[in-house]
Amino acid sequence: MTEQEFFNYWLIGLGVAALVVVIAAALLLTVLSAAKSIERGALVALDVVKKIDDNTDILWRLEDTNNVANKLSSGAEAILKNAGAVAAALHEADVVRRRVSQ
Repeated sequence: MTEQEFFNYWLIGLGVAALVVVIAAALLLTVLSAAKSIERGALVALDVVKKIDDNTDILWRLEDTNNVANKLSSGAEAILKNAGAVAAALHEADVVRRRVSQ
């Protein structure tokens, strides 16, 4: 092998190595771009998840609302029962005093 042939093979090897480096760099840039795109998508998804959590938080408090409503309903029923008893007692008192007829 002459020096010229050796030099030609060396240049071919250098060119192949340079091509491999360029291809590897292009692939790394592609992977980096894809990773950034995934990160942006994940941040958007996280924002949406936070909004969904905020919007559905009230559903988790619905049980408390139902408990309060049941207590109010029970209180209203007690008031109605007592009001009926008071009305009956007043009517009975009026009947006793002969203000109204039975």
